[in-house]
Amino acid sequence: MNSLPSKLSLPNALTGFRFIAAPVLLWLAWHNYPVAFMELLAITFVTDVLDGMVARLTGQVTPFGAILDSWADVVTYLTIVICCWWMWPEMVSRELFYIGLIVASCLLPAVAGFFKFGCFTSYHTWGVKIAAGAMGLTLYVLFLGGSVWPFRVAAVICIAAAIEEIVITFVLLEPESNLRSIWHVLKRTPGLPFRR
Repeated sequence: MNSLPSKLSLPNALTGFRFIAAPVLLWLAWHNYPVAFMELLAITFVTDVLDGMVARLTGQVTPFGAILDSWADVVTYLTIVICCWWMWPEMVSRELFYIGLIVASCLLPAVAGFFKFGCFTSYHTWGVKIAAGAMGLTLYVLFLGGSVWPFRVAAVICIAAAIEEIVITFVLLEPESNLRSIWHVLKRTPGLPFRR
């Protein structure tokens, strides 16, 4: 059982920053401060990268931290969609299909986890990390008036990562955290030809 002090770790504080940043991002978007919004969003993305690194470096990787991180991701991505709708409605309307893919990539794995295990899953696969990085970088290209194609490719990467997470959910017998990929899960699952 995790004690309260172990939950109040530096990695969890970095993750918690995203929950605090979400209403501020909404306020900045509602009042149309795009530069401040992009600056705070960049800090939010940095904390998303740092929390896992700090947890691994300090030996503070916990199931609670993994679940907290996954919830923070969902809150952040949904906040981004709402904020972009307020500040750049034409862009959102034009890219609605790809934005829908990104939202689906957050929600569908969660639905699959609740369907099978009755809880929120938090695998943090390599695919999800690549997808999050691609989405974050290409979002700024889009914000700054660049090509839409990097963002569209990132959206496809996000949905591919989500499909991998859903497959992992249906392969696992019980929920786990911090899995590298479906390949690693299949290699150690009894009764499958990939197992060694």
